[in-house]
Amino acid sequence: MNYSIRSLLSCTGLLFALMICVLTMPASVSAHEVRPAYLQIDQVGEARFNVLWRTPLLSGMRLPVLLRFSDGIKLMTEPSERQLPDSVVERSLIEAPNGLLGQRISFLGLQASITDVLVRVKLADGTVTTSLVRPSQPWIDVQPQPGFFQVMKVFVIEGIEHILFGFDHLLFVLALMLIVRGTRVLLLTITAFTVAHSITLTFATLGWVSLPSGPVETMIAFSIVLIAAEIIRMKRGQTSLTIKAPWVVAFAFGLLHGFGFASALKDLGLPQGDIPLALFSFNVGVEIGQLMFVTLILATVALVRRFFQIPQKTVVASAYCIGIVATFWTLERIQSAFL
Repeated sequence: MNYSIRSLLSCTGLLFALMICVLTMPASVSAHEVRPAYLQIDQVGEARFNVLWRTPLLSGMRLPVLLRFSDGIKLMTEPSERQLPDSVVERSLIEAPNGLLGQRISFLGLQASITDVLVRVKLADGTVTTSLVRPSQPWIDVQPQPGFFQVMKVFVIEGIEHILFGFDHLLFVLALMLIVRGTRVLLLTITAFTVAHSITLTFATLGWVSLPSGPVETMIAFSIVLIAAEIIRMKRGQTSLTIKAPWVVAFAFGLLHGFGFASALKDLGLPQGDIPLALFSFNVGVEIGQLMFVTLILATVALVRRFFQIPQKTVVASAYCIGIVATFWTLERIQSAFL
């Protein structure tokens, strides 16, 4: 990758990091705040169903969305509420004399938010349906099992949205793009990152390996700080393993980022009968979103270089800006761990 392309990448990185500063500093928001709500309904009798309704906390505030069932469905017990660090969980029992198929479930207030709702319904015969409800249509009519492609669609979309709203992952990828030299090395580095986080995403989701989410999120932010420091070292003419073989470092840190993806996937509530399919689809969605981001950056570089002369100090300026944002995230997450 020649100097002019790296300079253009750094300008893009500078703008991206400044944008993240504006979005995150005032609200003191972590990079994974946008999480879906989750509704799980399990049939426990001929006409009775256990309901688990989880709403995320956004900046410490509960998502203002209310759950409403269609007429004819009765609430048998008052909801019992439990507050978790990132969400509020309600459990209740309902009675549906005519069953749930064809019944409408509405989410009042969802249309005024940017949060989706993942709905999972399990009937007594073992049939499981998984659906995604969006603010543009804040209700769902319960239908028979959607099948293979519906489950895949839901989790591919969630994977794409997670990576595109996962600003720390995007900032890490952008920092890697600034430090590599040449298209071949860029492809090798991005591939190493992809393979690594796919491994730990799979292992953590299946329960083979487990790490607490707080320290993982903190280390993800700190990994961006380290890469930003390596960019500055490179511009000073120094060398290191990261500068010589960025794919090695990308693989090592990719293992860490995979645990972050796994935490998000578990928060969605995996359909027990379709865990391998959901895992595969979510991973595909993450890779599609990552490819979209890299393609957008490279396309922007190709366009901008036709019209502008890039200042020589933009690479260093971008590295400092990326490092400042990542340092803020790191300190914020350390603070959250002790609150």
